[in-house]
Amino acid sequence: MGHMVESELVANVIAVQVEAGAKISAGDELVLLESMKMEIPVVAESDGTVREVKVTVGDVVQDGEILLVID
Repeated sequence: MGHMVESELVANVIAVQVEAGAKISAGDELVLLESMKMEIPVVAESDGTVREVKVTVGDVVQDGEILLVID
């Protein structure tokens, strides 16, 4: 089913750096979140391929919400 990348806090999505089908490497920035005037990058934990992007710029995400699915 793939690896689910989840938000670790309530935040606004201010940038999505990848799209479905993109090859990624560990350490790549995938999504940029903003909470309480701080920017929080969400980075890849391992190499893979983005299967699905579940958020867009302007979305408000909750703690535990799935941002991306990676194979």
